[in-house]
Amino acid sequence: MKHKFIKSSTDWKMCPEPDMPEVAFIGRSNVGKSSLINAILEAPGAAKISSTPGKTQVINHFLIRDSWYMVDLPGYGYARVSRGERNKWEKMVRDYLLKRKTLMALFILIDSRIPPQKIDIEFLSFAGKNQIPITLVFTKADKQSSAKTQATVTSFSEELLKEWEELPPICISSANTGLGRPEILQAIQTALDAFEPQEK
Repeated sequence: MKHKFIKSSTDWKMCPEPDMPEVAFIGRSNVGKSSLINAILEAPGAAKISSTPGKTQVINHFLIRDSWYMVDLPGYGYARVSRGERNKWEKMVRDYLLKRKTLMALFILIDSRIPPQKIDIEFLSFAGKNQIPITLVFTKADKQSSAKTQATVTSFSEELLKEWEELPPICISSANTGLGRPEILQAIQTALDAFEPQEK
């Protein structure tokens, strides 16, 4: 997929001119976000992969096909940084999600091997309360049986339905095998189709 890295920003106000639609990816640290972005783009080195959680510390914009942006956001949750640094990331991400008018969809990545975590539920609650259009993507499905992955999806769904009226769209993915890529691309396209350019 034709893409070009545009810039890294430490504040939502520094992001590229809001003249094109964008979709963003976020997840708990070490959820496989960079690997999935690279798999979607079919470009192994696009998003930098690290074994160290919390590697993405800025808002990264990639221009796709000269018509929309894919945004790689810092992970939430555990990272080997100070509380002050973590609070700074959280404010940066929160401001971006709440104030970036051209954001059409947020893909929230969940490790399919791990049961529902409080931090994931809290982040999903924040997104829901602020009416941010989200899609849940369960990653690393190739690392276990489909039955175990489905069990995780079911437990997450049950947890969400305690306060959600209906579930957001759900995809099951693997960066290694390409599982879920067509569904994610379709969800991206649906979001992009809803974009209406803002009057200047």
